[in-house]
Amino acid sequence: MFFAKFSCIIKNNNNLQTFPYHLVEPSPWPILTSFALLTLTVSAVMYFHGYENGGYLLSLGFLLTTFAMILWFRDVVLEGTYLGNHTKQVQQGLVLGFSLFVISEVMAFFSVF
Repeated sequence: MFFAKFSCIIKNNNNLQTFPYHLVEPSPWPILTSFALLTLTVSAVMYFHGYENGGYLLSLGFLLTTFAMILWFRDVVLEGTYLGNHTKQVQQGLVLGFSLFVISEVMAFFSVF
């Protein structure tokens, strides 16, 4: 009985979400960001060691990283604001995850001293 009701809900309205969490569509931005950061790192090493065109590659890596971050954050804002994928529980999870990340970085900083 429950499964018949559930399948009827899914067939009638594909946008109806019956649980507080969501799965986002696969995104190309993580792989673009990783290649941009690789370019930035390698070109910074080339620039510091005096290679020709190292400065141009460093600028390219910086621009690619900035471009990838803008596009990735744009998609996150669109998912949360216009698509409504970020429910209260998802927002609480994001805040908690970011808070734990900041706390771990502070603890790592203080462990140096």
